[in-house]
Amino acid sequence: MNPYEVLLMLNSELDEKQQEEIVERCKEIVEKNSGNWLEGSSWGRKKLSYEIDHKTEAFYYLLKFDSSASTLEEVNRVMKITEGVIRYMAVRRIQPSSVVAD
Repeated sequence: MNPYEVLLMLNSELDEKQQEEIVERCKEIVEKNSGNWLEGSSWGRKKLSYEIDHKTEAFYYLLKFDSSASTLEEVNRVMKITEGVIRYMAVRRIQPSSVVAD
């Protein structure tokens, strides 16, 4: 199991129910493949630095979970084909270090 986080940017025209369905779909994929879902937090609507697909705003979500690499590949595949997802980026979460600097 590896620790991952995914930053999702969703179309600003989606209603709250549609946004929750996309996050829930990710959660189902992780849990179905024996992963550990930690959280899916909303950062709200933010202005984009530059226009993407003629959109100037997006809803941001940060998803955190532990899973295998194959599960992350499935999450990426589903995000790529899901209507309403403008951009997403999955990265390996860095674990806090227990070493204290002098």
